[in-house]
Amino acid sequence: MNKRFIILDRDGTVIADKHYLDSPDGVELLPGAAEGMRKMITAGFNLIIVSNQSGINRGLFNAETLDSIHKRMIEILENENISIKGIYYCPHTPDENCACRKPGTGLVLEAADELGFNPEKSWVIGDKAADVQLGKAIGGRAILVLTGEGSQTAKDTVISPDHIAENLSEAADLII
Repeated sequence: MNKRFIILDRDGTVIADKHYLDSPDGVELLPGAAEGMRKMITAGFNLIIVSNQSGINRGLFNAETLDSIHKRMIEILENENISIKGIYYCPHTPDENCACRKPGTGLVLEAADELGFNPEKSWVIGDKAADVQLGKAIGGRAILVLTGEGSQTAKDTVISPDHIAENLSEAADLII
């Protein structure tokens, strides 16, 4: 349980938020994302992605399409010498009240069990209030990035991230 993990949001944090991305052709890394993720890995952190993907249960795309999007993202990241230890996603809509939809902790607890890490010693980085709330809910630390919806989140919500960063590169500098 001494493994160090950073839990990353996907849309608006690692890749551009395309509002229910439904094609691998739309996968685009955000500025600073690859640099930041490389810094984190070099500093000894493992990376996972935890993402709400309600587009599945809304009928906008299916699990196979989501898998192809994730394969494309992994391919792009591998070309940048970045390895992700896992991608965990919730297909449910907010109305379904599941335990896996962020800020629920279900997916992080599943990942911690599978990968052998302590969530309380982890960082959560994302652009939405749910990401910050997830970090707090697991007893870890949270960084709000100003990419994606982050700038609006910082203005509109009463949240208390441990830090606010312009992007993943700046977030990495705050952690390491």
